[in-house]
Amino acid sequence: MTQAQATEGIKPLPAGRGPGARDAPLYAALDLGTNNCRLLIAAPTPHGFRVVEAFSRIVRLGEGLSQSGRLDPAAMDRALEALQICAEKLKRRRPERTLAVATQACRSASNGEAFVARVGAETGLRLRIITPREEAHLAVAGCLALLDRTLEAALVLDVGGGSTELSWVDLTDPAMHHAHRLSPDRLPIRAWTSVPIGVVTLAEQFPERVGADHGWFRQMVDHVKAHLTAQADAETLRPVFDMGRAHLVGTSGAITSLAGVHLGLERYDRNRVDGLWLTRADCEQAADFLLSLSPRDRASQPCIGVDRADLVLAGAAILQAVQEVWPCERVRVADRGLREGLLMSLIQQGKARRRRRRPRPIAQA
Repeated sequence: MTQAQATEGIKPLPAGRGPGARDAPLYAALDLGTNNCRLLIAAPTPHGFRVVEAFSRIVRLGEGLSQSGRLDPAAMDRALEALQICAEKLKRRRPERTLAVATQACRSASNGEAFVARVGAETGLRLRIITPREEAHLAVAGCLALLDRTLEAALVLDVGGGSTELSWVDLTDPAMHHAHRLSPDRLPIRAWTSVPIGVVTLAEQFPERVGADHGWFRQMVDHVKAHLTAQADAETLRPVFDMGRAHLVGTSGAITSLAGVHLGLERYDRNRVDGLWLTRADCEQAADFLLSLSPRDRASQPCIGVDRADLVLAGAAILQAVQEVWPCERVRVADRGLREGLLMSLIQQGKARRRRRRPRPIAQA
């Protein structure tokens, strides 16, 4: 069972608000990326949220986009099919609020806005194309629980299909003590950048040759490194990284797949992958193992599958490039990110609205 199949196979709770959720409204977050379409429907809890239903499907909306500059008709049809499923789930669950966003593929395609309009007309979903800055901040918000507060800094690496966002978080900032109550744009992010390279665009630019080797893989790594331009605000944290007082957080399907390969899982298990600590050597060994396999054997790996077989090494190359530019001994794997950030933002907004509606006590004479 592949990672996407595992997510699609989650047994949902009965339709409606669910047991014990009378006073806990449901919220939904939908993320249409360059490679995936993902949906989470959840109810708030005192320490976060409880997932009621999850859906994930690889749609490759950005297939061929780097060459044509346009979304391909077949790719749009695949995405629309997945979005229709999401719309049906939302109709059945009736969440109080839904945030549906689109990222790099729709941002960069000349027909991206037209596709968003078509989605609205055919599914009723109102997609909003978010900026790279919003995407980076939401990914950090979704990964807050995985940041090691005993260290001084973290670099959150969000590897998408068409772009990669990097966010440097100052873990010594006093705001970290109540970060879970902050909106994404108020988190102590010292610097961020967005690189227009993701697993789909990198794989298309460096198509796999028969008998993929380390030379081909190195070309991808060097290509990504050339685009990791220096960020002045981030450079102030360089000494912290040099002293080993920082760590990486990697959120992407490719990185979670690498983690599954490292663990030797017979089927993808989010409970074992999300929050897993890997060393830099662990990441390189997993990539070396995948390089030694033929495309067919790689596709047969239970945590990769056919849909991700040609993308996982591109993701490993992006991870290695970042590790070489910003050396960290440890990387924490996140099977969470933008969707969870959207949900936390919605839940915070909902709590604020309920506080404003709460009647004030009558003053005693």
